[in-house]
Amino acid sequence: MRAANNGTGPCGACKFLRRKCVKGCVFAPYFDSDQGTAHFAAVHKVFGASNAAKLLQGTPVHKRVDAVFTLCYEALARVRDPVYGCAGHIFTLQQQVVNLQAELAYIQARLSTLQCLSLVLPQSQAECRSTTTFHSASELGSDLACSSDTSMNVFDLPQPQQTSIELAGSPNPFNRVTEDEDLQALAREFVSQCHPGLRFRPSTSG
Repeated sequence: MRAANNGTGPCGACKFLRRKCVKGCVFAPYFDSDQGTAHFAAVHKVFGASNAAKLLQGTPVHKRVDAVFTLCYEALARVRDPVYGCAGHIFTLQQQVVNLQAELAYIQARLSTLQCLSLVLPQSQAECRSTTTFHSASELGSDLACSSDTSMNVFDLPQPQQTSIELAGSPNPFNRVTEDEDLQALAREFVSQCHPGLRFRPSTSG
């Protein structure tokens, strides 16, 4: 549908009605001879040509374009859906609006949740890092304490005592003989110094 007829032939409405398009035809500015014929066919089927002409004549000129678009829309919708007509299409559009509003609300809530998480997560990560560092330091301190205790236990182990087996009341005969020989040598040296001419017999071990 065009806004005005090109003036080279009958308008779409007169062409459909098979009549001569006279000067000042009320349909000529809005139904061209190409697509206007199909649109006017739907309008004629639903509203009737005379009713559509009366409706346009009673509408101000600056609002007739909107009136023609409304007539064509309602007529085509009624042809496609004889039961509900344009009401079914309007209901479908309203359902789409409701679904889009619900989807928009879900997306906004999801976005708000993500924004809150983006603010909370860094603080939580910092707290986790500080807690992990504290636990690591505590574990390190406990390990050092355990190792020091172990070292102290190692140094506190009883040292093996050196025991010498000695027979009580039984002097060593080898030591006794050595002592006797030393005393005899000292006695001979003392006597030889006091009495140079005195000689001793060599001692015989028996």
